[in-house]
Amino acid sequence: MPSAAKHAKHQFLLAFLCFACHAASGVAQGYPARPIRFVVPFPASGGGDIIIRALSQKLGERLGQAVVVDNRSGAGGNVGTELVARAAPDGYTLVMANVSPMAINVSIYKHLPYNPLTDFTPISLVASFPNMLVVHPSLPARSIRELIRLARARPGQLTFASSGAGSTTHLSAEFLKAQAKIDLTHIPYKGGGQALIDLLAGQVSMYFSSVPGAMSHVRSKRLRALGVTSLARPDAVPEIPTLAESGFPGFEAVTWIGAAAPAGVPRPIVTHLNSEIVTIMRMPDMRDRLLRQGAQPLFNTPEQFSAYIRSEIAKWARIVRDSGISAQ
Repeated sequence: MPSAAKHAKHQFLLAFLCFACHAASGVAQGYPARPIRFVVPFPASGGGDIIIRALSQKLGERLGQAVVVDNRSGAGGNVGTELVARAAPDGYTLVMANVSPMAINVSIYKHLPYNPLTDFTPISLVASFPNMLVVHPSLPARSIRELIRLARARPGQLTFASSGAGSTTHLSAEFLKAQAKIDLTHIPYKGGGQALIDLLAGQVSMYFSSVPGAMSHVRSKRLRALGVTSLARPDAVPEIPTLAESGFPGFEAVTWIGAAAPAGVPRPIVTHLNSEIVTIMRMPDMRDRLLRQGAQPLFNTPEQFSAYIRSEIAKWARIVRDSGISAQ
């Protein structure tokens, strides 16, 4: 006996594991059986929204089910992000995991209605892109240095838009204010689309827009680009200098986006979605499309994405503290 009992127990565990694996495989094989909702926690036409719509189209084609983009903006991305945190963990609700609601807002909002580290299942990074400092053509500034001279001559009179308090579009301007020692007035919006509309209308002086969001307006000369917030010039706009080379060494503020789901989504579904997203982001036409828009295509494993979010929370906590932005 004892050895026979041990052998029987081993056989039982082996049979149970095989059953579990087959059951999990069945979950992935039957998924998706209906349309998937991909929540973007910002208004339409922003840089991240543009990329997620392109990804969703290809993802729907590969999965054989529609992937519907649902813009749910508010509170710096918190509204749409919380909606997904509370959704059923069945793989039918995804969120555009954005640097602001997933990493920055922890340090901005006193009572964040979700926990970025425990309320979500990270799937993969998708892209990153710098911000581009754009001004209305009527503003008499054609370089960062000219803008700074103008701001010093008109303290508090120049306004800068942002896609929301605590966003990288907001923090980029706060960095510039602190390092250049200038006084600018902040005009927050509920998303990048509305900020661009008012800048195009001349209602605000400047905006650190996402590169994908502002690219078409810069090319049509409806806006003037003065600099980008990456350390190197993006391939899409090699003619535009970086803030780092314009007198502010080390100046960097990059936005990233990814795909995540509510916590508790079955692992086979997460693996399936990750595999499809990685395949899409490797496609030459998808890569070329993003690169032309000034974005860098990205992908990684769910574990790597989770670790990245954790590291970004720590990084932006330091930046928010140093910038002096008050919590809401």
